[in-house]
Amino acid sequence: MKGRVEAIIGAQWGNEGKGRVIDALGDGFDIFARYQGGANDGHTVIIDDKKLLFHLLPSGMLYHGKLCVIGGGVVIDPELLLTEIKELQEKGMDRARLIVSRNAHIVMPYHKVLDKAQEDIRGKGHRIEMASKGMWPCYVDKHTRAGIRLEDIVNEHKLRSKLEWILEEKNMTLKRLYDKSPIAFDEVFNLACQWGRELSPYLADTSLEINDAVNNGKNVLIEGAQGTLLDIDNGTYPYVTSSSPVSAGACLGLGIAPNNIDRVLVVVKSYSTRAGEGPMPTEDDGEIGNYLRDKGGEYDVAAGRPRRCGWIDIVALNYALRINGAQSIILTKLDVLTGLDKIKFCTAYEVEDNIYHNFISEADFLSEVKPIYEEVPGWTENISECRKFDELPKAAQGFLRIIEERCKTPILLVGVGPQRHQLIDMGL
Repeated sequence: MKGRVEAIIGAQWGNEGKGRVIDALGDGFDIFARYQGGANDGHTVIIDDKKLLFHLLPSGMLYHGKLCVIGGGVVIDPELLLTEIKELQEKGMDRARLIVSRNAHIVMPYHKVLDKAQEDIRGKGHRIEMASKGMWPCYVDKHTRAGIRLEDIVNEHKLRSKLEWILEEKNMTLKRLYDKSPIAFDEVFNLACQWGRELSPYLADTSLEINDAVNNGKNVLIEGAQGTLLDIDNGTYPYVTSSSPVSAGACLGLGIAPNNIDRVLVVVKSYSTRAGEGPMPTEDDGEIGNYLRDKGGEYDVAAGRPRRCGWIDIVALNYALRINGAQSIILTKLDVLTGLDKIKFCTAYEVEDNIYHNFISEADFLSEVKPIYEEVPGWTENISECRKFDELPKAAQGFLRIIEERCKTPILLVGVGPQRHQLIDMGL
């Protein structure tokens, strides 16, 4: 009998709490597979009162005997990946087996220099990914066939042959376009060779491993980085990431067929957040935004900057459900709303007296919209110990039912705290 494959997808602009959800669901799966993104995203998992921050490692690394996969769609910062592996080993928490696709592209030192140089030229208000992690230049090289993959850095002859002409081109760009100093060949080559030696034990044909495992009855949980509204094709372009966080991206990034994905679950916060530039219709830069940020601990894992906060956007959520073909919603951080007299949710946009009920991803359009809100009563009761829907205050129950009604999609789980066990099963 074939195993099942389920995908956990962010429905907003990332930071929805995917990591803690994946960690909480881990008992039912044999394999955890990451399919896109890279070091510019991070997720937090709290276990036994220990907070762990992962940028590249799959959340399943904390489970004994599991297989964790980093697929070919992920761009790897080898230094960061090796650091994360070492930190888990030092804490005695490297409990799973890790394999990494030979096809995964490498963030090289010149990518980070190019990233910062171009972001400096763009200036404030036009920056895309302010963390300068080298992500977009790596993706550019991938699509112009000038990328360095993991399979290259474990073969010194092949690496030297490719790196000679690539670095010559990069140095010309750095010097002539950005007035930056060239990067020495030996410095980059020797570093990449060292990475290759340290990462070689983890390299595998991850597509084959996943497909064989599913055919042998193993269950796979797919996880991506960022969120639907940052998708390169379907997000708020140009304020998007360089890859496809949506469910279809999992097929490309892992080398699995679309009909092998049995269920898609989207994760959404009980409010909205966004890190960095770009439109956010429900952003609140006043009292409510500050309340949500402070109580929700809304500070970016990758860059440490405060996130923009506001009410939940049902228009955008319905768009994410459609794009991903989602069957259920997982709602996180419901506890953050505790203490508010009224809770609002956006049901439509208004632009020049026109009402829009459907999400339009065009950044200029979204920058002009006025959100149309409805509101429901809040609650003051502590809900962090609730484990059943019936244990929630009536007002909290009503808020959840409204989301289900407006999205025509059931809520599967509700997060009421950061710990693995602080989840309410809605009985689906």
